[in-house]
Amino acid sequence: MFNHILSSYSKAVSLRRLLQVEVSRHNFYSRKKSFATAMAEALDKLEQEREAKRIAKEAEDKAVKEANRLKRTLKRKKWVDWKAQDEEDAANGKKRAPFDPADRIKRKKCAILLSYCGANYYGMQRNPGMQTIEEELFKAMLKHKWITEDSFEQVQIACFQRAARTDKGVSAARQVCSVKLPEELDLDAFNKDLPEQIRLFGVERVTKGFNAKDQCNARTYTYTLPTIAFAAFDDQLDQETYRIPIERQEKVSATLKLYEGTKNFHNFTSKKNFLDPSAKRFIMSFTCSAPFLSPQSIEFVTLKVKGQSFMLHQIRKMVGLAIAIVRGNTTTATLERALTEERLDLPMAPGLGLVLDTVHYERYNDRYGNDGIHKPLTWAEQEEQVTQFIEKYIYSNIYKTEAEQRNMLDWLSTLHFHSYDTRRDEPAKNNSEDDDGEE
Repeated sequence: MFNHILSSYSKAVSLRRLLQVEVSRHNFYSRKKSFATAMAEALDKLEQEREAKRIAKEAEDKAVKEANRLKRTLKRKKWVDWKAQDEEDAANGKKRAPFDPADRIKRKKCAILLSYCGANYYGMQRNPGMQTIEEELFKAMLKHKWITEDSFEQVQIACFQRAARTDKGVSAARQVCSVKLPEELDLDAFNKDLPEQIRLFGVERVTKGFNAKDQCNARTYTYTLPTIAFAAFDDQLDQETYRIPIERQEKVSATLKLYEGTKNFHNFTSKKNFLDPSAKRFIMSFTCSAPFLSPQSIEFVTLKVKGQSFMLHQIRKMVGLAIAIVRGNTTTATLERALTEERLDLPMAPGLGLVLDTVHYERYNDRYGNDGIHKPLTWAEQEEQVTQFIEKYIYSNIYKTEAEQRNMLDWLSTLHFHSYDTRRDEPAKNNSEDDDGEE
């Protein structure tokens, strides 16, 4: 009897303990669930606060940006008290200038196709006191009221932007610029007020946000030079009679191909070091044409390089090193080292043969070229005129100047002065500015 009671009591105690454990587990999971819910609510609240702060910061930044824009606009504008000005002019016997209707002409963003021979000009970009391509262009635009006087003084008002810059003596076959222009334009009359070395061949309406430099996804340059540049450095040859052998042509092509791809070109420009991200450039293709004779019976070839963008002196240094390799002044090992972190002494070819050939807008054309409003910027209708201009003014100048002044032969005589080895000068500073063109 006693054992039965003890057994029943033990079972009751065990059941009680089991119930206590279950209750404890229930309370634990309830507390755990409450804690998880509280954490989720706290995180949601924190995320909402962060989002509110972000929106407030964006609104503040936008307000500051707009205030700075208005501030710059007010600085540009010349606010005049016309009543006081009229009284002063009357006292001095002067009259206020009549209203210029050109100030009220509606202008829209356009892309213009420009060709020019850079001989006798100090580059494309405007430079006070210097004869430049842009100065001639702006003078003609002002005369024909394509731009206002304020825009002539500050071309940023007309949203002017060139696709690529060119240095003294460098020509452009198909330069593109963006600028706000009137809807009705007389290109024939306009070109009559430009020097014969500069011609505007086409104008196309573009999107409001179009920028000739930013929307350009690739640029093609050509470099035309006499084939004697690739002869062995120790050969005594005549420029007029030299004809490049086929095996040497193949060596030229093989050397140029070494530049293709994404590489670090810090040795092919100035003020950039190996760690500067902007020193990396993508070369899509670098080829050499078949040899041909100029009117002066000198054999030439044309090198053509296409890349996303180029730095200061990059193309001329690429050509200079390629010539040195083919001639035997150095080897391809120098080119391989030049693409590493070493600072090397590399030659730079003359600027005479360099031409900005084409600027490419494939992405823009794919997006807007067939939208029914805008035309693709391929300039197919103007190609015949452009080709005639190139032959008459650009290439003829290269052939004639080379025959008379022998720029390439003079430069070749300096190749042996280069060490093609580590430079002893100070390391370049970081310079992230994108030149977007050969200067």
